Amino acid sequence: YNGLITFDDLNKEPTFTWLKSGNDEYKPEETAANYLRTHLKDYSIVVFLGTWCDDSHYLIPKFEKVLQIIEYPLSQISMYGADRAKTTKNGEHKKYNITLVPTIILFKGGKEAGRVTETTQKSIEADLAAIIKADPAAPQSH
Repeated sequence: YNGLITFDDLNKEPTFTWLKSGNDEYKPEETAANYLRTHLKDYSIVVFLGTWCDDSHYLIPKFEKVLQIIEYPLSQISMYGADRAKTTKNGEHKKYNITLVPTIILFKGGKEAGRVTETTQKSIEADLAAIIKADPAAPQSH
């Protein structure tokens, strides 16, 4: 897959067993997930992944699971498949300065708030919550 894709596209590909099994097995941490349920919808998300990439196989199913449990509107996500050179067919990788996959970028009001690149510090939900908490535009209530 190279270019714009959706979770539906990935889930329809029978060889991508990593997506379903990674999603089914993942149990997001509740505090961070609850924070995201309240705040993540204020952000749009751009995702770059490689369907050939072990780090994408590890992280993207967990990311999908978090989005599902917090009921994030998938219309606010733009997801791109990149090739092994980390490039996309319409050059989106250049616009977003992508050097590693997966890369998950949060945007608010057209400005980048932060990104998770290749691996997480704690977990995908905790790392996304930390980006929002660090965003000067975000409400600081917990």
